[in-house]
Amino acid sequence: MTVDLAHLLKLRLAVARFGEMDGAGWWNTQGVLGKAGRSVFSRGFPASHSFAQARVACAVAAARCAAVFAPPGCLTLWNLPARIEDDLAGQWSRRCRQPAEWEPFFDDLAPRCGGDLTDHLRDLQLIDPATEGALKMLRRSSEGKAVPLAGTGRPDRATLMLLAAGFSKGEKHKPAIPYIRSEE
Repeated sequence: MTVDLAHLLKLRLAVARFGEMDGAGWWNTQGVLGKAGRSVFSRGFPASHSFAQARVACAVAAARCAAVFAPPGCLTLWNLPARIEDDLAGQWSRRCRQPAEWEPFFDDLAPRCGGDLTDHLRDLQLIDPATEGALKMLRRSSEGKAVPLAGTGRPDRATLMLLAAGFSKGEKHKPAIPYIRSEE
């Protein structure tokens, strides 16, 4: 199975931006993917600041999600099979050498820290109507820390979109981590 790594990265970045302290307050970054982060990171990384910002924001979001809810044998937006994580990591250097193709996305992402995550994902063209329909059926777990997806799954496009959109079930300062039992 082939995963669209650019789409996966965009999903992660959209959720990471939304969850920052100036947004939903789910993790301890303050505008890293916003204008303030751009200003700070561009001093040390003039050509690749967007990807430096992305790496920091994603690392913090992944760590926070793992601390809140890390079910064994499950997929989350931040916990995918090693082959996918390796492929995604392998593309960082290429992307850093070609930042211009990603700048429009980062420009559009920067102000997206408030409002509704589902709206942001739709506006960024990262989810489809089927994902929005499936999202309506999801509920937070009884302890409020997770959003279980039904059945088992694999990291295909539909599952990844729902794992990202499922974060919309969280509350301010209370993330709810979407997950699905892995088929593997």
